[in-house]
Amino acid sequence: MIRIDLITGFLGSGKTTFISSYAKHFLNEGKRICILENDFGAINVDRVLLQDLLGENCGMEMIVGGDGLEAHQRRMRTKLIAMAMNGYERIIVEPSGIFDVDELFDLLYEDPIDRWYEMGNVLTIVDAGLPEELSDESDYLLASQCACAGRLIMSRTQLFDSQRQKHVISHINKAMEKIGSKRLFSLDTDVETLSWDQFTGYDLRRIADSGYVRDSYVKQPVIESGHFLSLFCFYLELPESILREKIDGVFSDPACSGVFRIKGYMHTSEGRWIQVNATREAVEISDCAEAQDVIIIIGEALNKNAVRKYFPVQ
Repeated sequence: MIRIDLITGFLGSGKTTFISSYAKHFLNEGKRICILENDFGAINVDRVLLQDLLGENCGMEMIVGGDGLEAHQRRMRTKLIAMAMNGYERIIVEPSGIFDVDELFDLLYEDPIDRWYEMGNVLTIVDAGLPEELSDESDYLLASQCACAGRLIMSRTQLFDSQRQKHVISHINKAMEKIGSKRLFSLDTDVETLSWDQFTGYDLRRIADSGYVRDSYVKQPVIESGHFLSLFCFYLELPESILREKIDGVFSDPACSGVFRIKGYMHTSEGRWIQVNATREAVEISDCAEAQDVIIIIGEALNKNAVRKYFPVQ
């Protein structure tokens, strides 16, 4: 049986960065793997960060969403059937931060998918800088993605002390209670808090044996409701300093309070290619190789007109 690992987590939590280390662990063990990018929007820019993994023992596939649950399930089913013929030993699924974990479980019980695949791990990436205040819809997404996790992997622990980390787990436990789950997480026993740059082969082997939990909770149709959106801005050629001003403007404007994350790639007017990954807590901009020229604004209940004051989104 081919084992599937689901690496999930809230928007901007660091799933792609974790997968880069996690996938290298299996490649170092000589396994043949495939990374399945499952994005909410029609464009996936995170996959660029994983390009250096591609080779004889590592493939990459993509499924796009945003046009209805039934269509998305059909595409995922077709993709899994095709991938089963390629001799992979492990599939690593990276969904967007807007994803129903039970969708994958349901598919794995269907014929003929159940002939080839079994669930390996559900690992949920949790940002140590998680905002203190989230909407009910965002709390639902956060809790539903933690509910089935065999282990929570906390990102950016080097930036936040243990007290803040405990506060994040307390927030998650309150969100779990809100969705009707009886599951509670302990920072000491259920959460990996080691800084990712300190991961050893032993740590990754231990994480790769985390398993999963089938938790029950009250389902809410927040994904299908259109509450969460991705807005796209193409070919925005600007100086980096002006881009930073626009990002700061979005995150400081009350009319843009629904924006969670701004990410993507841009060719600057100075002739550089840069990668953008910005949340309210941190703005990261770095040089990169040539990529798809698009900036994506992701959030909930977005006011498009307000966002257009800063970015000419479509």
